[in-house]
Amino acid sequence: MTTLRLAYALLAFSIILGWSVQAVRAEDAPKGNVGFTASKTTVVELGPEIDGMAGRQLRMRMLTIEPGGHIGLHSHKNRPAVVYFMQGTDEVGLADGSKAIKHPGDTSMATRNTTHYHRNIGKDNVVLIAVDIFTPAKK
Repeated sequence: MTTLRLAYALLAFSIILGWSVQAVRAEDAPKGNVGFTASKTTVVELGPEIDGMAGRQLRMRMLTIEPGGHIGLHSHKNRPAVVYFMQGTDEVGLADGSKAIKHPGDTSMATRNTTHYHRNIGKDNVVLIAVDIFTPAKK
C-alpha cells in the first residue's frame, strides 16, 4: 500500500511540476509586436465564394520582422494559417515551450490549437508570406 501511495504522490508532483514549467514558458514568450510590419495585403471575401463563409476572408500578407523584433504570443483559434518563409532566421515558439528555427524556403501552419510567437534571431529582416482565413472586426 505504501508503494502505491508513493506512486500517486510522484504522479501528482510530476503533474504540478509540469504545469509550473508550462506557466514559466508562456511567461517567457514575447508579448505584443516589436519591429513588425504587414504589407502587400490581398483579400478575397469568402461569403460570395463559399456557402457558410459570410464575414470571413482569405487573406495573404507579406510580414516583415526586423532584427531583434517579434510578433508576440497569439492564438490561431478561428484563424487557420499557412506561412512561407522568404528571408531571415525566424524562431517560432509554441506555448508548450518548444521552438523551431525557420529559414528561407521553409513552411509552417497554424491550426485552431496553435498558440505561438515569431522572433527574428538573425541579422537580416525576416520576411514571410502568411495566408489565413480571417474574420475582420465589425465596423
